[in-house]
Order: sequence, then structure tokens, then C-alpha cells
Amino acid sequence: MTKNITIIEGDGIGPEVTRQSVLVLDAIAETFGHEFTYTYCLMGADAIDKTGNPLPDETIESCLNSDAILFGAIGHPKYDNDPSAKVRPEQGLLKLRKSLQLFANIRPVTTYPALHHLSPLKTKNIEDVDFIIFRELTGGIYFGKKEVNAEATQASDDCVYTREEIERVSHLAFQSARTRRKKLTLVDKANVLETSRLWRKVVQEISGQYPDVKVDFLFVDNAAMQIILNPRQFDVILTENMFGDILSDEASVISGSLGLLPSASVGKGNALFEPIHGSYPQATGKDIANPLGSILSAAMLLEHFGLVKEAALVREAVEWTLQNSFVTKDIDPVNFYFTSTIGELIIDYVAGKVPGSLKKENIELRKSTII
Repeated sequence: MTKNITIIEGDGIGPEVTRQSVLVLDAIAETFGHEFTYTYCLMGADAIDKTGNPLPDETIESCLNSDAILFGAIGHPKYDNDPSAKVRPEQGLLKLRKSLQLFANIRPVTTYPALHHLSPLKTKNIEDVDFIIFRELTGGIYFGKKEVNAEATQASDDCVYTREEIERVSHLAFQSARTRRKKLTLVDKANVLETSRLWRKVVQEISGQYPDVKVDFLFVDNAAMQIILNPRQFDVILTENMFGDILSDEASVISGSLGLLPSASVGKGNALFEPIHGSYPQATGKDIANPLGSILSAAMLLEHFGLVKEAALVREAVEWTLQNSFVTKDIDPVNFYFTSTIGELIIDYVAGKVPGSLKKENIELRKSTII
């Protein structure tokens, strides 16, 4: 299989973690006989610094002509700390989603037994947690009309949804539920918001096309509480843009580290894959960032290509590193391994170079020499 992939490394630790994912993709290509070609493009603070534009036209063009996009992270303190900045890194990501019509964000939430002790939740509450959040990505309050009065004493953000916007992400969520435990939970605020009432009406109508999927409904405040009290109850969560943004970040801490979770943003033709963590500027250039969220995003990219066996091997390699305590500083601040070392270990696993017996003392800090 031959595929063209646009690489957007982004800001902060983005280049470091994305570099490991590309190396893992190369290892997959070599092991299974595929060919991946990469085009590197700019977005975010890095793009502003180099071009004055958070999303250059060349980046959009490359993404439109690629089979998939692998993205690192976005953001920089000089913009985060300046609310009056007219040009911001996040504008690039929002524009890219619109330009590529990436209408659905997909975030799997899983836990790893080796890391249960790091979760803020009790182990008995997170065993076998495995659910996925479908968040509508191009509508709602983030993209609604925004106004501030002349005195800057009043502001408004419109929240607007159309039936078509709700239907297209809902069908994806129902289709996913069919391949899982056949349960879908719509999260809304239908007791207060007209947009939520439209969501509930449309989802109720669509559910008739999926009689094998059980559907239930939760108000967003209750859903936020239930994710903490009993996350095992969820299979597929479907929700609108802002609610999904908040709930997916809340759910991400269940696993024990923000650095572990991947995501996909999909549309009618394009798909973008990225870890859920931010740019973490404090760790930039130190080789300490967790690359697993990015590597697992690369696994989702492989799955998007229909390379199910290859994606499963990457996930197996990730689980192997965690089980054997090969982890980065965010997981173990004392006995940790470098970003590049974790990447090399996963590459060796994918390439079949990991022996049955492994001695940790033979793993160098910066290079994985396995004996």
C-alpha cells in the first residue's frame, strides 16, 4: 500500500512526539511492505513566527491532497498569556477543521492495568474502562457569530446547529456502536437549550435505523459526574462541540496521563490524527515528553487506511512498554525513559527485535540497545 501523509509538527513538544510516530510508521511500512511518503507543513505559533499566518495556504493545499494528516500540538505561552492577540495559533486549527470539513472528533478512552495506580479514580472504578467519544467539531458555539459591544461591557457567542450537522456525526457514532457493545449515550442540555432539543430529536429519529443499538440520554452536568462515578457504563458517547471538548478532556485523566490518549478528526474525505495533549512548552527540547498519545494516533491513522493488523501491532507495542515500566517522566518522575527511547523500543517491537527475556539495565537512556 502506498499513501501520502501530511505531517504538521506544530508547537512545543509537537515535533518531538510526532518524530517518534513517523519513525514507527516507517517501521510498519518496512515490516509489512507499505510505502508512506511525507510532506511537512506549518501550522500554529511556528507558522505565525515564520509566515505571519497560523495556517498558510500551502498547508491547506497539502492536506487536501493527502490521504491523511498527522498533527503534533499547537499553542505557545506568548499567545496564551495575551488575550488581546489578534492572530493566535488556535485559529489555524479551527480554520483547518473548517477547510477540510472535519466534522467529527473521535477520542477513545481506555485504561491500562499497569497504570491504574496513577489514575485519580479508584482502581475498582476504572478496570475495563473502554469507551469512545464522538464530538461534533465544526458547529456550535465555537463557530457561531461573536459580538462585543462598543464599550466592551457585553459579549455574545451564538450556538447554532443544523439537522445535517447533527445527522452526519450521529451516523458515525451509531456505526461505531454497532461494532462495539451496541450502546450509545447522547449528552446534551435539552432541558435548557434549543440546540440540545434539536440534537435529541434528530438522534431519536436516527436511532430507528439502528435498532440493535441501545440509546440513552444524559444532561451534560450529569454526564460529567457519571464519567467519574462509573466510567464503565459508557460505550459510545455522542455530543456537540463544546460539551465534547470539556467531557473528553475530563475523561482523559482517567488513564493516568494526558500523554496517553490519541484522537482522530474525520470528514467526508479527509482525516487528521493527533494526541489530545497540548504543546507543553515547558518540556520543549528536553526529550521527556510522552510520545504514546501521538504513536497511538498513528495507529488510528493506520486503521483509517484499513491496516487493522498493523494498527493492532502498534497498540500491542505500546501496551508492552507500559507493562514493562518503560515510561516517560509524566508517568514515573524518578525511573523514566526519554521520548526517543520509548520510540525506539516500540520500533524494535514492531520490527520483531524484542526478545522474550529483557534486562532493563541493558536499555540505555537515549538508545534502546536490547540484549
